[in-house]
Amino acid sequence: MPKVTCNGITMHYQERGSGAPLVLLMGLGADASLWEEHVCAYEDRYRCLLVDNRGAGDTDKPAGPYTTAEMARDTLGLLDALGIEQAHVSGISMGSAIAQELALLAPERVKSLTLNCPWAACDIYTTRIFETFRCSYELLSRPDFQKLLQLFIFTPAYHERHLPDLLARQQGAVESGNPMPVHAFQAQCDACITHDTVRRLGGVTAPTFITVGDRDIFTPLQLSQTITELMPCAELVVFEGSGHTHHWDQLVRFNEITLAFMNQIEGGSV
Repeated sequence: MPKVTCNGITMHYQERGSGAPLVLLMGLGADASLWEEHVCAYEDRYRCLLVDNRGAGDTDKPAGPYTTAEMARDTLGLLDALGIEQAHVSGISMGSAIAQELALLAPERVKSLTLNCPWAACDIYTTRIFETFRCSYELLSRPDFQKLLQLFIFTPAYHERHLPDLLARQQGAVESGNPMPVHAFQAQCDACITHDTVRRLGGVTAPTFITVGDRDIFTPLQLSQTITELMPCAELVVFEGSGHTHHWDQLVRFNEITLAFMNQIEGGSV
């Protein structure tokens, strides 16, 4: 498993495919393996770098709190270590917050941004969700916490149609041989709560593609709409009937349109 040392930590990443570099940043509490269903579509065209963020997977888990800017510096250090001058960057949830900070930290290094279920700053409601997760991770059993998380990120309709899938995901999390320590999960929650790019996003010049589910109760639609208004080069696509996991609920469509966005840029027409 490849690792690099940068920004004071050792980072684990996976590399798949060939072509233009594509950095993939996952969300709160998750490691890079959750990109699998998307990498299968991307790897024929792109050199995919699946990153275990600070605190997750096999990357170091120092004491917190963390910030999204700090995790952006981690990602930039990975690009430096691999000699990559410029990359497409895609992030889901917390990963989208890291991606925003990366585009602000080193705009010349970001060829495009794909921000999935993003926010520029937490409102009161979203802050309370992250605070609830932060507390519950320590207090609940692993299966009960996974059940709580699923209730926020999957829609009621998904629960009705796909309960076996949800139960399998819940069991998989319980059986994980490398669970995230409480301090690391809470440190990532801190990063999510304190993330704030509202006054700076207007300076992002990279072409930006934003996706969100219209039934997302975790990072609701209006947060993505706000980002779209703040960014001069942003396009918003709303997935009707989907929630925070629209990228899985409507997997084929998500893969097709995000791939088309990057392909258009690679073709020089953006």
